Amino acid sequence: MTTKTQKLAPKNFDQDKQFAQALHGKDHTSTSGMGAWIKKDKDAQEVAMEGYFKHWDGKTDQDTEESRKEDYSALTKHYYNLVTDFYEYGWGSSFHFSRYYKGEAFRQATARHEHYLALKMGINENMKVLDVGCGVGGPAREITRFTNCEIVGLNNNDYQIERATHYAKTYGLDKKLSFVKGDFMQMDFETESFDAVYAIEATVHAPNLEGVYGEIYKCLKPGGVFGVYEWVMTDEYDETNPEHRRISYGIEVGDGIPKMFKRQVAEDALKSVGFEIEYEKDLADVNDEIPWYYPLTGDFKYVQNFGDLFTFFRTSTFGRKLTTGAVGLMEKIGLAPKGSVKVTEALEDAAVYLVEGGKQKLFTPMMLYVARKPLN
Repeated sequence: MTTKTQKLAPKNFDQDKQFAQALHGKDHTSTSGMGAWIKKDKDAQEVAMEGYFKHWDGKTDQDTEESRKEDYSALTKHYYNLVTDFYEYGWGSSFHFSRYYKGEAFRQATARHEHYLALKMGINENMKVLDVGCGVGGPAREITRFTNCEIVGLNNNDYQIERATHYAKTYGLDKKLSFVKGDFMQMDFETESFDAVYAIEATVHAPNLEGVYGEIYKCLKPGGVFGVYEWVMTDEYDETNPEHRRISYGIEVGDGIPKMFKRQVAEDALKSVGFEIEYEKDLADVNDEIPWYYPLTGDFKYVQNFGDLFTFFRTSTFGRKLTTGAVGLMEKIGLAPKGSVKVTEALEDAAVYLVEGGKQKLFTPMMLYVARKPLN
């Protein structure tokens, strides 16, 4: 089920795979983080840079936004070809935010956030579950350990699929986990083939939410459940306010998002494709003492333990600037691909706007919806 007005991307899966091999090399799993970054093929890197940054010229008019929406698939693929190694270096293998409690380590909070979603959805060991936009498989590994369910991860980025598959084998989870290439706006799964579907901060890359939610609805069994942590602008956001739009655009350009939508758009989209919403809550707006954006702030007071110092060092303002400087030096001497600094600068801008949007309560990365497909 997709909207009639959205132009869908052509499925060039063989071409995508060939490009991923040209960019990252045939062995996608020998290194990770910055080590993998400097091994990228420089010519292919320039193609990825051009494919991504051609869409970002500061314009927010309707024609420009429609162009980004039409190119949603390539835009997202190029974005994660460029940033996956930085994400793994700074954040680990679960590419999402979380709530944080006093005395709770960063990795513990990440796992709890994933467990909470599985709990609210009622996932159990008898279910076959789809992870839409699975990244390198961090949440899938955690949720299958937590519930013993079978999970299929869907991803449109070949590099991330290779890494997710590698990690599943490394940790002995390959009998429970599998990862497939696909476009979440036009899924290839059989109708009504999953007991549950979840998406963690991934469907924001869709050009419209009705399209991706409709595809999820189609592949769910009657009575099946869909849980999503959605990135949305809150009800406080005013599209006509230039300051608000500046923050929204900053999040879009630094995070590979064709267009940010308001919370009501997500709710309406779920209902329009047939879902019945059973639970909804903005987990970023529950008066937590430690804000969800703390790892990006550079505010040392939020660090919970010694182990978090390493994550904080990499994700904080100081750590990001140090990384950008190091990448700039590597680029200058030819060790890192040309344009590497432009990528780190985009990520830095994204961090700044995410924090600003969070502090002003204009944006949330964890609008939680648990919705069910009716039995009839």
